[in-house]
Amino acid sequence: MHAAAPFSCDIFCRVIDNYGDIGVCWRLARQLVDEYQWAVRLLVDDLQSLAKLVPTVDPTLAQQRIAGLVIWQWEQAPSATPAQMVVEAFACDPPVTYLQRMAQQTPPPAWVNLEYLSAETWVEDCHGLVSRHPQLGLEKVFVFPGFSPRTGGLLREKGLLAAASAFNLSPAAADQFWTTQGLTLRAQAPRLFFFTYASPHIPALLDAWLSHGQALEILLPPTPATPQVEAWLAAHPNQTLLRVHPLPFLPQAEFDRLLWASDLLFVRGEDSLVRAQWAAKPMIWHIYPQAEQAHLPKLAAFYSHYSQGLTASALAAQTALNQAWCDTNRAVDFAPLWANWRQHLPEIQSHALSWRAELSQQPDLATVLVSQAYKKWGQ
Repeated sequence: MHAAAPFSCDIFCRVIDNYGDIGVCWRLARQLVDEYQWAVRLLVDDLQSLAKLVPTVDPTLAQQRIAGLVIWQWEQAPSATPAQMVVEAFACDPPVTYLQRMAQQTPPPAWVNLEYLSAETWVEDCHGLVSRHPQLGLEKVFVFPGFSPRTGGLLREKGLLAAASAFNLSPAAADQFWTTQGLTLRAQAPRLFFFTYASPHIPALLDAWLSHGQALEILLPPTPATPQVEAWLAAHPNQTLLRVHPLPFLPQAEFDRLLWASDLLFVRGEDSLVRAQWAAKPMIWHIYPQAEQAHLPKLAAFYSHYSQGLTASALAAQTALNQAWCDTNRAVDFAPLWANWRQHLPEIQSHALSWRAELSQQPDLATVLVSQAYKKWGQ
């Protein structure tokens, strides 16, 4: 008697913003393989970016197998037999020939458009909506990640929160992690992970950190903001309060431990925001800047969820600093904002833990997608 073949899934990804899109797709693919034993094929148009996150990937190969899943160059897609479930990440438009093959299958695959993360209320109404292809008749379901039970939830692997808690309960875990990075950090100085986009506010923020008069250990990954930090350091050669430690580009598998080993987080984009919430550390989010400040209402929408349980004064401290950081249309004196935020850190830290617990009660994104697929196939 032969065992049933594993459920198959194709995930299509075009790399738009360096590592955010492919980071989400890789996490999803790994979770489907590791937790559901699915046969997953990831079709990507930029394997160079994936190789930065997963060093074992060879960008020159048309097809390869890594960590239990198959990776294809996008150009190979027209020759692929469609899987039982097709995930189109972020409206990336799979090749027409592939869609035609989908339409020829009986039944056709479960087709999902995985949208970008948003906290805005309209995603609750759009999550689960179905669109029919005008020529092929294929039905595509829209799945919106989000922060409420009426959305698709967030990526969260089994065991992630237990691992984070165990790491933070171990007195030596953080120091051991920094030792593996070749760093010796001052014991009493907070470790601040500074992962941001380039911003005209960076010099003023560093000025505020310096004027606050307390030591900071700043962990600086390679980003477009790095030259701005380096220029500020060159202009302040004698200051000793702020120590900046350039980090190498870490594989995705190490990113969570980097967050767990830090005390304060400045994060950017979608994937880092989600992982920062699972890390349950005080954080400031650098939402992707858009024309005409269109990103600020999206930031406010996030805080309409994240604010639940914070006192009015702590919420004001959190949102004032985060909104100022993301509002590039005005000059900002960050000194009072930073001092007020630091004053409220005990409550903000406690809130980060309770917020993580609340989010963890919702189904995770992979579970939502699996349920969608099994519903289509009657499993």
